[in-house]
Amino acid sequence: MALTDRVRQILSWYASENPGTQTNLVRLLNHGALAGTGKLVILPVDQGFEHGPVRSFAPNPEAYDPDYHYQLAIDSGCNAYAAPLGSLEISAAKFAGQIPTILKVNNSDTLAKVEPHSAVTSSVEDALRLGCVGIGYTIYPGSSGRNQMYEDLRELTLEAKRKGLVVVVWAYPRGTGLSKAGETGIDVCAYAATISAQLGAHIVKVKPPTAHIEQDAAKKVYEQHNIPIATMADRIRHVVQATFGGKRIVIFSGGEAKGLDDVLAEVGELAKGGSFGSIMGRNAFQRPRAEALKLLEGVMKIYKDAP
Repeated sequence: MALTDRVRQILSWYASENPGTQTNLVRLLNHGALAGTGKLVILPVDQGFEHGPVRSFAPNPEAYDPDYHYQLAIDSGCNAYAAPLGSLEISAAKFAGQIPTILKVNNSDTLAKVEPHSAVTSSVEDALRLGCVGIGYTIYPGSSGRNQMYEDLRELTLEAKRKGLVVVVWAYPRGTGLSKAGETGIDVCAYAATISAQLGAHIVKVKPPTAHIEQDAAKKVYEQHNIPIATMADRIRHVVQATFGGKRIVIFSGGEAKGLDDVLAEVGELAKGGSFGSIMGRNAFQRPRAEALKLLEGVMKIYKDAP
């Protein structure tokens, strides 16, 4: 597929990367229902590791099988499928070449009641062996373990870029440094997106932000400069601006499962604010297959129709 002007523009922001990484960015941007638009919808399924199998898959028992997720991502026209090592190893050969994949190289569980701190659970070599376009890594800004996570990510990013892979960073602020409301506060989400970009991420994933402002020093600046954050679209626009003036791909998570209309209404606001797309897990795979396909089709239509 020839490159559209929009894809060429996005690639120009990654001019320091080698041809391998740029090729894998093109593979992501030129695949699926949104190919060529510069928008992405990714199906992530790391929840079995992160939240446990029952909480993740019991609502739709077909989802215990990694083959189900691969097929859902392919049939719905997603740009990519992201998962931890074991899930990709089970199904990668069966679905080889049918959809770009992203290896989630760090994970944590909910069994220990401690500060969030993911372990590195797979490698860049695993990603290459499995034919992935990139690696995914979660950071927890606000956690006491954040500096170790940043240092681990630095090493993984260096290796991934040398070997031509894309780096996707999940930025989830949480920990004793933040209140519960602060985890999705606009100032914190924008800060997390900036941190991710500064750490070398090609693609940044954050949660849709609320109008809450966590930091007193930041609140003064928002008020002094009358920065618009009243609507979701305003806040999305601000987070995108925080990643080098919009010169990094920023996508937003779908969050906890909710009704179809609520998901699509939120995605409409994301698109209006200039989001580059969505990464949607539980809201898709916890539904029966027909409903999931309908949802993802609706999400992709919103992004396709967005200016």
